[in-house]
Amino acid sequence: MQHVLILAGGSGTRLWPLSHQGEPKQLLELIDGMSLLRMAYERVAGLVPDSNIVVCTGAAYADTVARLLPEIPGENILGEPVGRDSLNAVAWPAGIIADRDPDGVMAVVTADHIIRPVDDFRAALQHGFDLATADPGALVTFGVVPTEPNTGFGYLHRGGPLESDPHAHEVLEFVEKPSPEVARQYFDSGEYWWNSGMFVWRASTLLDCLAQLKPETRHQVDQLVADPSRIDEVYPLMEKVSVDIAVMEPASHGGYGVHVAAIPLEIQWYDVGSYEALAPHLLDDDEGNHVKGLAVALDSSGNLLINDRSDAVLAVTGLRNMAVVTTDRATLVVPLSQSQQVKALVAEVAARAGGRFA
Repeated sequence: MQHVLILAGGSGTRLWPLSHQGEPKQLLELIDGMSLLRMAYERVAGLVPDSNIVVCTGAAYADTVARLLPEIPGENILGEPVGRDSLNAVAWPAGIIADRDPDGVMAVVTADHIIRPVDDFRAALQHGFDLATADPGALVTFGVVPTEPNTGFGYLHRGGPLESDPHAHEVLEFVEKPSPEVARQYFDSGEYWWNSGMFVWRASTLLDCLAQLKPETRHQVDQLVADPSRIDEVYPLMEKVSVDIAVMEPASHGGYGVHVAAIPLEIQWYDVGSYEALAPHLLDDDEGNHVKGLAVALDSSGNLLINDRSDAVLAVTGLRNMAVVTTDRATLVVPLSQSQQVKALVAEVAARAGGRFA
């Protein structure tokens, strides 16, 4: 059977103070009154039964996830007691899926992106299901066809097409976020795609890879599947590492009884990881400001204005290309071009003003 795992962990500190430890960005109803998590669910709804959709999130967010996704059975909402990076967020659910369905094929999708058009994404995801079903040794990933030499994404080095599927390609290597010069070389070569961080594989195939590459993680996953009550004991001890570094990168170099294949995604793919990235998805006022909540702008343009309070108005004048965000926790003012620095600012806020504000 086909299964979908939605990754909904992380704190989204670059969208502080709107997003914070108690309510990360994927749970905020930011765009058209809908959360990024809800959008992720609706992209896959119908491809598999709701009973085959699993969400991995922080334990503190499990109740909110259940409220936002009432269609998902409670036992399919997996709460991590602590964040241990993406390997464990996919390995633990893979163990559960394999226990329920030994031949199960699982897709791993993210809850922090905006993807359009949805129909094209769904077609690519079904392509991934078909490929992993036909080829048990395939670790399928999705490469977003780049539209610019972006330095904010990792890349896949694309090899030739598969003999069994000319619309999918072997992956020669995974590469980290490049410098501007290297990103331009990647883009000009036409041989590199952005790494989407989404995958399809047989759950048992991933577990077999773990047995070879990360045997301790495989042992810990087996412990959690056999006795879920040990989650608070076992999970914090699991190695903190990404699935790319632990599995996908070594697998792309050959061996381990698997190969890595990439399916192209020719879509609009937005990583809503900063206020600069979020701004185009909010409503414009007459002056080109992106606004959410009660805000008044005079002689101001190109700004992101978010007022999360119902008891106050946000008012600006003479402002250009800034993000101004106010909540009952804090007020942030930052040039949109520097909004990637908010993560560092949050750490400074916690150090100087106290963790309750972070």
